[in-house]
Amino acid sequence: MVERASSIRALIADDEPLARRGIRQLLSPHDDVVVVGEARNGAETVRALRALRPNLLFLDVQMPTLDGFGVLREHGAEHMPAVIFVTAYDDFAVRAFEANALDYLVKPVEEARFAQALDRTRERLRSVEAVALSKKLAALLAMEAQRRQQSGASARLLVPTSTGELMLDADEIDWIEADDYYAAIHARGRRHLIRESLASLEQRLESSRFVRVHRSAIVNVDRVRELRSTSDTSGETVLVLRDGTRVPVSRRRREHVAALLRRIGS
Repeated sequence: MVERASSIRALIADDEPLARRGIRQLLSPHDDVVVVGEARNGAETVRALRALRPNLLFLDVQMPTLDGFGVLREHGAEHMPAVIFVTAYDDFAVRAFEANALDYLVKPVEEARFAQALDRTRERLRSVEAVALSKKLAALLAMEAQRRQQSGASARLLVPTSTGELMLDADEIDWIEADDYYAAIHARGRRHLIRESLASLEQRLESSRFVRVHRSAIVNVDRVRELRSTSDTSGETVLVLRDGTRVPVSRRRREHVAALLRRIGS
């Protein structure tokens, strides 16, 4: 599509290739919108925002390395273009967007709802609501930060199962490991996959009880039996959990993990 001076420059940020393709297809009838780039995660999104300077961003709420809220914090609400958020099932996100009169789309995206969100964005861009948008995004971040703080000790995770969905309380979790774009939650003797990054889960869980021991693992300290250094030349440190599971501890995190265990044991 040829970019005109009046074109809306759109950036699509979603870790799922099919979702990015779907947004492109929904945009194809709209000649005034030009897709200037795509991003597969939060870090890529921040870089693309700085390099491409779009005036419209389709932003997936849940992405690896940095989620949609993290993108807002990193890039700064005052510098953000018009944003249409895309979410799969995050009830909090939907309520937050509605409270701040921000546009959002729920996956799978319906064509009529997509066109409606795009029309509202056109109106906002014509009326130059940059200051108002900045305030709304800042309010959204404040609301999300408050939600994280309130949910700390009593965080609950909704995980999909073969028969529906299971609500896990934080104290039921043994440990969590990264599994590609998913996180594998070990709880109740089972392994549950959830589409959320470890960075996002680390923020949601209480830091005095859950510790990031490795870039690929978070452990519930209440489940730790022993911090052990191997006797071989590798100098590896592992946490041995109550059920015998061994979770590696990275060298740069060892002192922090050891200090936290000492505080709990004292």
